[in-house]
Amino acid sequence: MDPLDGLNPEQRRAAEAVRGPVCILAGAGTGKTTTITRRIAQQVASGTFDPAQIMAVTFTDKAGGELRARLAALGVSGVRAGTFHSAALRQLRHFAPGELGRILPSKALLLRQIGNRLRAPYKFRPAGDLATEIEWAKNRRIGSDGYLEAAAGREPPIPADLMARVYSDYERRKADEGLMDFEDLLEGAVRLFERDERAAATFRAQYLAFTVDEYQDVNLLQQTLLEHWLGNRDDLCVVGDDYQSIYAFTGAGPEHLLAVPKRFPHATVVRLEENYRSTPQVLALANKLVPRLGGSEKVLRPARADGPEPVVSAFASPADEAKAIAERIAKEKTPLEDVAILCRTNARLSDFEEALHDAGIPFQGSSLLDRDAARKLVRRLGGSSADAASAVRAAALEAGWLEELPEKLGERELVRQTDLTRLVTLASAFPGDGAAFVAELRRRFDPGGDDARGVNLLTLHKAKGLEFDTVFLPRLEEKELPSRQARTPDEIDEERRLLYVGMTRAKRVLWLSWSGKRSRFLAELGHAAPASAAVQSKREWTPVAERLRAWRLERAREDGVPPYVVFHDSVLHAIADAQPASLGELAQIAGVGPAKLERYGADVLSLL
Repeated sequence: MDPLDGLNPEQRRAAEAVRGPVCILAGAGTGKTTTITRRIAQQVASGTFDPAQIMAVTFTDKAGGELRARLAALGVSGVRAGTFHSAALRQLRHFAPGELGRILPSKALLLRQIGNRLRAPYKFRPAGDLATEIEWAKNRRIGSDGYLEAAAGREPPIPADLMARVYSDYERRKADEGLMDFEDLLEGAVRLFERDERAAATFRAQYLAFTVDEYQDVNLLQQTLLEHWLGNRDDLCVVGDDYQSIYAFTGAGPEHLLAVPKRFPHATVVRLEENYRSTPQVLALANKLVPRLGGSEKVLRPARADGPEPVVSAFASPADEAKAIAERIAKEKTPLEDVAILCRTNARLSDFEEALHDAGIPFQGSSLLDRDAARKLVRRLGGSSADAASAVRAAALEAGWLEELPEKLGERELVRQTDLTRLVTLASAFPGDGAAFVAELRRRFDPGGDDARGVNLLTLHKAKGLEFDTVFLPRLEEKELPSRQARTPDEIDEERRLLYVGMTRAKRVLWLSWSGKRSRFLAELGHAAPASAAVQSKREWTPVAERLRAWRLERAREDGVPPYVVFHDSVLHAIADAQPASLGELAQIAGVGPAKLERYGADVLSLL
């Protein structure tokens, strides 16, 4: 097969450029894997390089396997394809086997042992958040001795002085036990080439051409290793999309991709903008974000036929939103495996686990019961005969539950705290004992085992690289997307890119919704707030709402606080509309958090 057959003009131009440097700016759904596979095949077919002289770097082993399979289908074998880490491991084994330690599969176990010695409440922080912070530093080539200075102005998951101590202890324990983590592999390979010219020359004689996929997610450590592989040569092809750069928390960023034309003024730069995934309607909406995405402007052009207009809708409460999505999925004729609900965090996905269970719709990809907070609680309460509400609350407090969340928490800790809050809320409305509550959790949240099939529940980060016929993007609200943790302009920019990634996963049906304070990104999509922002506050007060308002005024006087501190007008209206009959139903109303539920819940139910 001719490697150039079937390519569009942009793809063909990239594939024909068999000598570097080449920079392919590939928009979502534009066939980037096809393009780089055909380019490598063309490098071989044209006699420019032998397959054994080519190295292709992918970001996952799965992607490397797919690339090799596609090349084999084109009659090309022998190209080295894999991750930065697997390549570094091979190089250390070949050139410096004595320097290799045992590879640490995960930082979590070691960091959990170290973290358990911290003072409360920091001892409860998930090891994953500590690991992410250490990776942020190591991927920037910042050692434990330089962490405090480098982290100035940064908000790590625990105070910086404690984080520096954890980092130092982690490095010491690792060295004492002869262990290496994945960043050590990269750093070890970099230092190998820095000190051993013979090793560098031998490697460069073997590999003459490089292709790097997902180049927008390269960090400083990986870039440094790539530069050692290249030496003073320029047979490099990079492909990526700065609009999909969403891993800043690991130290990655699009700056290396965007700098290629400046670093190599003679580079061939190709933009892939013909999208084969999504309908014109989906792309028209996603493209509205482009002016705010910066970088290298890419406006996706549809190659597919028309589809339905995206749904953009507001709901009175999170429960209404989740129920409406479940009802829409039940009406769709699309196979459930081709439907996805994408949220900013795993904790938000549990809302949809409940709604899907209630509607009898199977799901996959997320489960409250698989996460740390619920897993430990289930183990503790499995045989408990104590009242569920008090038992769960006691267990949550012992686990470090924070009733009022600070503004800045690590991603995993934020998920854990949200899960603890959810468990306490659910238990407060449950009439039985701890063992019965565990059984109820399993009934409502167990997706059905490892081979469960159904609607995909994924975070926006996990959805990158995937595609679905139908995509739901709920909770498009301030402090959700953008996340409450995003404060700086760069952080807000990355949140916007997350939304763009989510929207461009959809092939045909796209649904955007919210139930709280709408996300600023909706205005950028052309869906601004109603002209009268005071519509809801000027709403007519029903008799029930009036009674609630009178109670609020009296309670505010007793507590010595302004009335809005008790509940906003909008929350009183929502309570009056919903007429909740239990604490569990009251907790589903936006604006009624755990603290307010405990403080005012009984009074509200009594009044109703």
